[in-house]
Order: sequence, then C-alpha cells, then structure tokens
Amino acid sequence: MTYRIIAFLFIIFMGSGTCYTQESVLNELKSIAVIDQKVMMPMRDGVRLATDIYRPKTNDKVPIIFSRTPYNFNSWGDGEQRTRGVERVLAAVKRGYAYVVQNERGRYYSEGEWDILGTPLTDGYDAFTWMKNQSWSNGKIGTLGCSSTAEWQMAVAALDHPSHAAMVPQGYGAGVGRVGDYFEQGNWYRGGAEQMLFFAWLYGVEHDKYKPRIPAGATQEDLIRISRFYDLAPENPSVDMSEALNHLPIQDILQNINGKREIFDKMVRRKPNHPDWFTGGLYHDDMDFGVPSFWFTSWYDVSISPNIALFNHVRKNAKDATVRDNQYLVIAPTLHCAYTRATENTIVGERNVGDARLNYSEQIYAWFDMWLKGESNDFKEKTPRVQYYTMGKNIWQSAETWPPETTSLVTYYLDSEKGANSIYGDGRLSLNMSKGDNPDTFVYNPMNPVKSYGGNVCCTGNAVRGGAFDQQQMETRQDILVYTSDILEEGHEISGFIESTLYVSSDVKDTDFTIKLIDVYPDGRAYNLDETIQRARYREGYDKEVFMNKGEVYKIDLTPMATSNYFAKGHRIRIEISSSNFPRFARNLNTGGNNYDEKVGLTATNSIHHSTDFPSQIRLPIARKN
Repeated sequence: MTYRIIAFLFIIFMGSGTCYTQESVLNELKSIAVIDQKVMMPMRDGVRLATDIYRPKTNDKVPIIFSRTPYNFNSWGDGEQRTRGVERVLAAVKRGYAYVVQNERGRYYSEGEWDILGTPLTDGYDAFTWMKNQSWSNGKIGTLGCSSTAEWQMAVAALDHPSHAAMVPQGYGAGVGRVGDYFEQGNWYRGGAEQMLFFAWLYGVEHDKYKPRIPAGATQEDLIRISRFYDLAPENPSVDMSEALNHLPIQDILQNINGKREIFDKMVRRKPNHPDWFTGGLYHDDMDFGVPSFWFTSWYDVSISPNIALFNHVRKNAKDATVRDNQYLVIAPTLHCAYTRATENTIVGERNVGDARLNYSEQIYAWFDMWLKGESNDFKEKTPRVQYYTMGKNIWQSAETWPPETTSLVTYYLDSEKGANSIYGDGRLSLNMSKGDNPDTFVYNPMNPVKSYGGNVCCTGNAVRGGAFDQQQMETRQDILVYTSDILEEGHEISGFIESTLYVSSDVKDTDFTIKLIDVYPDGRAYNLDETIQRARYREGYDKEVFMNKGEVYKIDLTPMATSNYFAKGHRIRIEISSSNFPRFARNLNTGGNNYDEKVGLTATNSIHHSTDFPSQIRLPIARKN
C-alpha cells in the first residue's frame, strides 16, 4: 500500500529536507560510517530481530538513536526507495550518533510472530541491553519514531531501562491504552465506538502466515545477500477502502476483501475493557514512566486529545521528579506524522493555516545532545515547555502548561425554538441557559450514516480525507443538528480541551452521539477543528454496559476534544451533533447487540434536550486578552 511506504519515510526522522541523488548520499554515508546490516539481535526467548546499524568511523564510544518499527527498511540497500531513509541516517552519523533501526518480531527478516500492540515489552528492554553492551556504545540510547514506530516507546519507558536516556515519540496515539478520560486502547476505540483506521491499515501491512520464511540459523552474510533479491514486503491488491469499509458485519470486512484476518479477528471482538488490552504493548495510566520525553503531536491527528493528556499525566504523576520536569510538547497544525510538510502556506485539507514551519531537526538534536552526549547546551533556555500552533492567528505560541494558563472555560448552552436540524434550523450556542423544554430530535438510520468529511484521521486509505473542509453541504442533512453562536464582535482564541455534556434520549437501547467543533467564516465557510463520539451504553464507564430505556433522558459526557484556533471578529462558533461519523467511526446498529457481528440495524429516533433541567452544553477554553 502506498501510504505504508510514505508513512515509514516520515517516521524514521525529521530530516533537513535537502534532497540528494541516491548515489551521492549512499557514497557519503559509506565514507563516514561503519555499516552493519542484518545483524540478528537475540531476545531472551531466542527470537532474533533483524537490525541495521550505522555508526561513525571513530574509536570513541558513541550514543545511539534507536528506531524500532513494523515497517520495511530493507529498501535502504541498493533499491530505488532508499534515499530518504539513508539521508536521515547520514544526518545522525554526521552529528556523532550511531543510528540503529530494527524490525519488530515477525516483521520482514525478524523472527517470531507479529502481533500489533502485543509485542513483548521485553523486546525493547533486551534491545537496550544488547546495544548498551556493544564496544562502540557509550551506553546512552534515545528512541525516535512516529506512529507505529512510536507506539511501543511509552510502555517500554515504564520499564525504566538505565540506558533509555531520552525519547522523541511522534504521533504516538496507537500506543496509548487508557489515560485519564480517554479509553482508546491504542486508537481502536473512541468513546466506546470502534475507530476504523486499523481495519484499513491491517489490510495493507499484515504479513501472511504463508509468507516466505528464512531458515533458522541463517548467517548475516546470507541474510544480506538474499535481502537484495527478496524484499518480503506484502503487496496486497489495491482496494477501494471507501467501499470496503461499508461491509457488514464489520467483523468480516477483511475477509470480504481477501485480507489476512487473524489479528483483526480477535481485536474486533474485544470490548473496551477486555483484559487482553492490558497484557500487550499499550501504556496505561497505572504504569510509571521513567524517561525524559520530547513529544510531537498535531491538531489533525487521530488522537490529539489523548496524546496531550498523556503528556500531562507524565508531568504530574511520574515518580521521578527529574522525569516529571523533563517533558516537552510540540503541537503542529498538520495531519498524522506530517510535521515536515508544513510550508510558508500550509494547507490542511482545504484551509490555509499559514507558515507553520518549525526547526524540528535542530530542536530534536539539541534534545538528544543534552541527554545522550551530556552536552550543556541551551535547549531548556530556548525551548518552551509547550509549543503550539494557533490556527486563525497562524502563529506558533508557547506556554508552560496545557491548557495554557491564560485560558478559562466558558460555557455555551444549546438552544433552539423551531429546531436545530440542519444549517437551515435555528439552533444556537448561547451564554444563557435555554428556558425552553423542546428537545431537538433527528432520525439516525445506520444504513444511511453521516459521512466523515475531513477530520482528525489517519490510515484509512481513500475512505476519509483528513484535515479541515467546508462542512456547509454536509450540514444540509436533517440528521445533523447545528448550533451556532452569534457573530463575534471581537476575536476569541480557543486553546485547550473542549468539554461537552449532552442530555439525550432515544427509542432504542443503544446508539451513538457525535459532536464536531467548527469555525464559521463571514462568507459561510465552516471548517472543522476536532470531533468526538460516545457510545451510549458506555456512558457510565467502560467496565460495564448500561442500556437506555425508551424516552428516558440520560446525561452523557463526551471525551474532551482539543484545539488551538482563533475565531476572528465576524466569525461564529458552531458545533454539529449527530449519531454517526462514518467511516471514521464504525456505525452503531442501534440493537444493543455486539455490533461487530450484526448485519441489520434499527433506525433510531434520537433527541438532544436543552432546558434548565437538561442543560446540554459545550465548555470552551477561551484565552484571556493581554
């Protein structure tokens, strides 16, 4: 799959952006580096993991930048895809680092069986020990990567290996299990509803159990030789994911497109609190955290809110005061792992958010120089605790905390008179609580769900385009409730977590409720900022299912959203509420059943109540003016 290759090219490192010819970059690397490929690093159970090592030609001991990944780096040899990965290695070696890249167990030339989110934590720990003991190592290791190349780092950081000196995890939500209000289990869930990104991602990346396997005990020389002929990269037939994800039941989606199913089959049946989520490689907030970290996130990533929540959690709860005080965060206005795509005119979806460039490489190397080389540089003096990009103002800002200390929550209440259905209704966001008692009611048919249009997404192939898109056409649907503020007489900066409470009722046992935050321009353009969802059966927690009674009103607190956006004078603040955002999230078929094994849904009549007794609301973190 094309997006698999592209993803890996971005996750290895934030390079300088300079492009060289294939021959020149490889020749330069060969001139300054000892290159040791297909080193089979042993784990404690005897499984060997394929590892490439690039280190400076020096007699001095050197620190290590370590990247462990499920993605393919075999093409770093003499193939056509090698240059960008080797450029990143070259940059590290020039700065005096050994660069070590390793495949997870069961991936490509690594032995053993692969299980996403289930790789033993001991693999990371054993790799640190092996690298520390090499004669050329100074014993200091920093981990680096984005997405699946970052997801393993947090749980291993909880083991606090003495050589794991620093981390730079980027777009790391797939490794976050439970933290605070977020119970996503590695991006599989949001509010108890399945996120469908892994449905598409697994089709493209999972190796078949019948793949060619290297004979046990193959020598390094043999592995290097045969890797020039056999890449072992799966090339599944191209699939229209916008069509494939429509299939019901959802447990048969991969079977329907002839994909490999074993891992998917067990994951799709796991409920949010299943014990298997807590035995693999996910980080949960009852674990300690032992590593100074420089976190990179982005506003239009799939898991921006839990990512920031993890940063806050570590700052507050790590047992070691030095670890607590050495957590730094960057929030860019980009899509998943797309930090270096920012330009003088950064376009995210359809919206121009201005010059969003940042000196990523300079900051990352200063961080590693401090922790891995022991340099007394000016990283802490020059680097704010939190660097975040405010869209609308189109500027980088800084703060000591998230949310910034300058913000406070302001409550906007939902209201309407005739009804909030569609952009043509009279739904309002008001600072005053509604005095009426007429709920807004809509019909949710899971066979005709509200389609995902833009958003904070990743890895769904062609099924969903990420980013900000004008929502006006979507808002003509009668099953979308639209609540809009008055025209702003002065600008409002919203920076922080966005909280929302809905009072709901339905005529079915279980259904979903979605919310989306939108910036409405004077000309009517309506750009989405963040979105979330809540499955009603999990409104009282993810350790139990509590179904609804027909017509009874229930309070639902949705998982908080997050953004930094300036709503300029003349703009309006808007939220949309519905019961589907598909295929970003799997459809609730409204039956109260398992959902994953059902083909036929029920049509639900759902209501949002707004009154003094049922004050549905959204709480916005508005920055105080200087």
